[in-house]
Amino acid sequence: MKVAVWDTYVTKKDGSIMHFDILAPDEISDLETIYAFGKDYLKSKNEENSHLTAKECNFCHIESATEEIVASVEQKGYFIIEMEGC
Repeated sequence: MKVAVWDTYVTKKDGSIMHFDILAPDEISDLETIYAFGKDYLKSKNEENSHLTAKECNFCHIESATEEIVASVEQKGYFIIEMEGC
């Protein structure tokens, strides 16, 4: 499976920056779907009111998915790689 990687930076409630990647099937190009994945993740981190738009979330590249990523995509539709401040 190929996944698209969306590089995402969000300002948290405390003013610090949260950096994470949203990985979704490469055939998904609808930005609202990608943002929904990011918002779902932010809600799981109690940051559901953080702003997430094209300014914060940009397509980066396409890569092959690992088994862990494939399992998450099959279950939730996406996978998150936490980078910093998560």
